Amino acid sequence: MLWTRKAACQMGEWRAERARWRADMDRYKAARRAARKSGEQMPEDPGPPPTGFALLPWLLMGMGSFSNLLHGRTPLPWIGALGLLTFNSLYIYVTFRAFVKETRDARSTRVALVVMGAVTCVLAIMYGGSWLYFFPLLGLAAGAVMRGPWLGRTGLSLTALAAAVSAVQEGWDALNVAYGTFLSTMVTAAILSLAEAVRELRAAREALAHRAVEEERLRFSRDLHDLLGHTLSVIVVKSEAARRLAPRDMDAALHQITDIESVGRQALTEIREAVTGYRQGGLATELDRADSVLTAADITPVIHRSGPPLSSAAEALLGWVVREAVTNVVRHSGATRCEITVASVGARVRLSVADNGTGVKVPPAPTRPGVGGTGLKGLTERLAAADGSLEAGPAPGGGFLLVAELPPSSQESTSSQLNAPISPTLTP
Repeated sequence: MLWTRKAACQMGEWRAERARWRADMDRYKAARRAARKSGEQMPEDPGPPPTGFALLPWLLMGMGSFSNLLHGRTPLPWIGALGLLTFNSLYIYVTFRAFVKETRDARSTRVALVVMGAVTCVLAIMYGGSWLYFFPLLGLAAGAVMRGPWLGRTGLSLTALAAAVSAVQEGWDALNVAYGTFLSTMVTAAILSLAEAVRELRAAREALAHRAVEEERLRFSRDLHDLLGHTLSVIVVKSEAARRLAPRDMDAALHQITDIESVGRQALTEIREAVTGYRQGGLATELDRADSVLTAADITPVIHRSGPPLSSAAEALLGWVVREAVTNVVRHSGATRCEITVASVGARVRLSVADNGTGVKVPPAPTRPGVGGTGLKGLTERLAAADGSLEAGPAPGGGFLLVAELPPSSQESTSSQLNAPISPTLTP
């Protein structure tokens, strides 16, 4: 059914977000240990995961009401049980939708918040006591959703409502409930807004770092073009001079030919040093291509990238993995959705490509010895040579899953694998 598929996709996104947060925490702890040993500046704490899981522990505020129901101290317990179940369900629904702007601003989220308010008022008027603590929970959910210009009016309105309803049951003690409601509304909104701004700043910083790498690659390509143009011009000029001098002065012609040989050898050395790590396209380029190819094939692409910039050799190898995996998804999977995730896990970088297709195993493409192919077998060998690994097979929930892991700075072994075809052409 359609709703079950949407629920499964939502759960998959929550698990992926949780996994990315755990990866960030592992990377943060490793960097913190390294900074403590070296005496360098401590890294930034990634903070809580940007999902509703961070707000679920606050439901423990309703344990008093649950205890009253359990011990039979609540009149009409079936109404209390139904209200408790309804409130908790709506709270989970609202808080999990509060971390995505599109769902946070959706009308269904606002309607669920209004229904939560009505349920809270009914339970508070009927039972009072510990049931009044649902007002701070309502304020917490409202603060998570109502960010922006409506926050102040929403917080004051909820505070006034909590004070009015609580006064019927508790008298002057209603001030505590009203204060808790106002505080939970405003503090939750402030913390979540700040955390969202920090995440956006970090994402922007990573994007700028990746863009800087790409711009440096373009700058290098222009410099390489200038280098080759100058060197070839010198070779052409000296070759013409040698041709003109050969009939009347062989020694001068041989001198020009010796200069040509010297210039050529020097150019080969400079090009070999410059090309290392720059010959392959970057991972960002391959991810952009994957987005375009999947969209053209009517497959919804979902691409996430986090973590520090990688070495050029590691980016090139992961770019090959992305290209091969996306090709297999387009040709063989029959999928409608493909998720590509690049994240740091401890001291390694992990690339995963998952689709919701039939999960048919794709046979690896044959490879040539000494060159390495772009099929799964060839990629496995190239990753293994760079102290990495590759696993591919049917995913537990259906579809096909490919996971590649690689040290983020395996420069030497990876470069030797990637540049093997070029070296013979540069040897004098």
